[in-house]
Amino acid sequence: MNANLYSFLASRFSRDLSRPCLETESGRVYTYAELERETARLARFFKDLGLAKGERVAVHVEKSPEALFVYLAAVRAGLVYLPFNTAYQRGEMEHFINDAEPALIVCRPQSLDMMRPLAAAARTRFLHTLDENGGGTLMEAARKGPAEFTTVAVEDDDLASILYTSGTTGRSKGAMLTHRNLTSNALTLLDYWSFTKLDVLLHALPIFHIHGLFVASNLCLLSGGKMFFLKKFDAKQVLRYLPRSTVFMGVPTYYTRLLAEPDLTREACRHMRLFISGSAPLLNETFASFRERTGHTILERYGMSETGMNTSNPLTGERVAGTVGFPLPGVTVRVTDENDRPVAAETIGHIQLKGPNVFKGYWRMPEKTREEFTADGYFRTGDMGKFDAKGYLTIAGRSKDMVITGGYNVYPKEIETMINEIPGVAESAVIGTPHPDFGEAVTAVVVPKPGATLSAEEVIERLKGEMANYKIPKQVYFTDDLPRNAMGKVQKNALRERYLQALGPATGSAPPEFPGRQSSP
Repeated sequence: MNANLYSFLASRFSRDLSRPCLETESGRVYTYAELERETARLARFFKDLGLAKGERVAVHVEKSPEALFVYLAAVRAGLVYLPFNTAYQRGEMEHFINDAEPALIVCRPQSLDMMRPLAAAARTRFLHTLDENGGGTLMEAARKGPAEFTTVAVEDDDLASILYTSGTTGRSKGAMLTHRNLTSNALTLLDYWSFTKLDVLLHALPIFHIHGLFVASNLCLLSGGKMFFLKKFDAKQVLRYLPRSTVFMGVPTYYTRLLAEPDLTREACRHMRLFISGSAPLLNETFASFRERTGHTILERYGMSETGMNTSNPLTGERVAGTVGFPLPGVTVRVTDENDRPVAAETIGHIQLKGPNVFKGYWRMPEKTREEFTADGYFRTGDMGKFDAKGYLTIAGRSKDMVITGGYNVYPKEIETMINEIPGVAESAVIGTPHPDFGEAVTAVVVPKPGATLSAEEVIERLKGEMANYKIPKQVYFTDDLPRNAMGKVQKNALRERYLQALGPATGSAPPEFPGRQSSP
């Protein structure tokens, strides 16, 4: 049996290929027949170029139906798909291209001058363009060929994609995802979230990331449903599509922006059955406010570039704010101590995973791959968390974000949750900064709500009596916003760098980026 992901998706398409697959903002509708035809043309073009099974295709383009077709065609042709954030600049792309050595690069026309020398240096054989409207040299060339192609047969352990991690700590690594990884995760989610061909997915996520590409797109295609395929998230535009949609997937920032719109009402959401959030923590206040405004309880889940989705709050049953639910069927999750021994419920430890969704390893980094797996085959996620008595998993933060102050381990998420409940606080981030006595000082960076007046002393006073003294921030700073990556995750490394550049290690004045007062408990 052919284990190719595309074959698996196509086997679930409706028998009536004239059914709509996706619709763009302009009203252009693409049917499943067109998807089959366009991916066949592109796959045929890749084969005619001489691209061999297992060679890499790097893509640095804006979101469009054609960009989605390039992904599916690459997989269909037995190639390895590498999507890249269009925000990446020359230095970042140089590393990725030199590391992956793609045979083909597809880029935006405006990036062509940047890409030419990078492609030449990496001995990339082919360079084509694709713009946000589906134009460019790639589609022009592909559409001259036949719309016929037999999907390449692959083994389930063959690579389908390489996703480069964000690289917030050291060199960015390429996570190797197999056809089995992507197929098994999509099939699990299809059942767990009860997707059917009657679903209409409101797709406003980027497609260079696992959330928008492998969760949202694959799941909709596997169900035979339809997508409203928006180029980017815009709250007002999303609200226009909600009455005709059934499922929406977003990052927490999407939900806070929707809540800022007065037109977000129960009536606007009357046909919706499911709102899903991931890629970053969802504030309890956002969770509660959204339920009150819409009557819908957001479903939070937990995933990674290396694994796809791992846990989820239930479709039916209680969805608990601040948690990411239960392990998905077929996925084993454990929380351990430093020696990989499971710890008791309500004890924070290292989150480790095992299952068919877990990636093959890091591209050309065998030693790093070995380091990240335990002796009994569990993947060390780098995340800290705990199970509660009911089996719900809560993420406490990244192990590298853990603050060690005076010999005590401090988990930022615990403190952030408490700060975020203070009236007048929109959100917060807790980091460790150099301290001459404690090694690291717990430091809070707070974003006030518009019009709110807060002081460092007030924040600290609210925390006293609620948690151990060593967890209480030594400094509190205020800022208008927090630095985030494209998926809405707060970039704590950027916060630390900004702090250190402005302040210098272990000194006592507030940096200009964080207007506000410093205080000590």
